[in-house]
Amino acid sequence: MVSINPELRQQVISIYKQLLYLGRDYPQGYNYFRPRLHRAFMANASLTDEAEIRQAIARAQFVQKEIEALYYLKRYRTLRKRYDGA
Repeated sequence: MVSINPELRQQVISIYKQLLYLGRDYPQGYNYFRPRLHRAFMANASLTDEAEIRQAIARAQFVQKEIEALYYLKRYRTLRKRYDGA
């Protein structure tokens, strides 16, 4: 059993929790989002090389930014529709 860097482990747990939190408002619902997030993280659970783990963390952070952008766009469209009457 290879021990993982505790700092990297903490980063992985943190990004997982942040993505779970963001998943609450996912358009298809939390019950759609959560199992897919879990599968994505479990697919990378066997990584042992620190460079690969850092690359996977960077990919997860990119996904987090994309989800946030999706939410901001949804909010913008809702406000625009509300105030423009379009």
